[in-house]
Amino acid sequence: MTTPGTLDWRTASAGSDDLLAAPVASFLAGWSRAGDVRVAPIDPELADTAQFCERYGVELVDSANCVVIAGRRGEVTRYAACVVLATTRADVNGVVRKRLDARKASFAPMADAVSLSGMEYGGITPLGLPADWPVLVDAAVLARPVAVVGSGLRRAKIALPPDALAALPAAEIVEGLAS
Repeated sequence: MTTPGTLDWRTASAGSDDLLAAPVASFLAGWSRAGDVRVAPIDPELADTAQFCERYGVELVDSANCVVIAGRRGEVTRYAACVVLATTRADVNGVVRKRLDARKASFAPMADAVSLSGMEYGGITPLGLPADWPVLVDAAVLARPVAVVGSGLRRAKIALPPDALAALPAAEIVEGLAS
């Protein structure tokens, strides 16, 4: 995998725990694909996708956003993470709502996304999320040579081969998840 942009990419290992949220570091410690994951420090003020890509020379189409969706049916709330290219938007009220068997689906409130994931808002990543959350990955992400996602912290980004996202324990590849 060729790492994108002008960042100082390094193997995500025990020595880079300061760049990974605790659930991410814990997940990587036991994941067979951890050796494929790279991490790089960034200015946390530039963690938002457009600013990050412009400053660090990463193509917007190689950046993937991970958004947390809450779906409700009656008193039951189910969560899912959606991984979509930064150039697209997740179909929250169509594809995601149906997958969650919810009457209503929307972006999870920030406080819920942060407390349930153990990650910082603006840095949430599909690696290390709660085991009962499906990780819905738009099929278009797999067509890219690399996927750049959050590290769980705003001060770093992760780069990994898209097929590694497909290998996440709760991953589901979804055609038409985003447009």
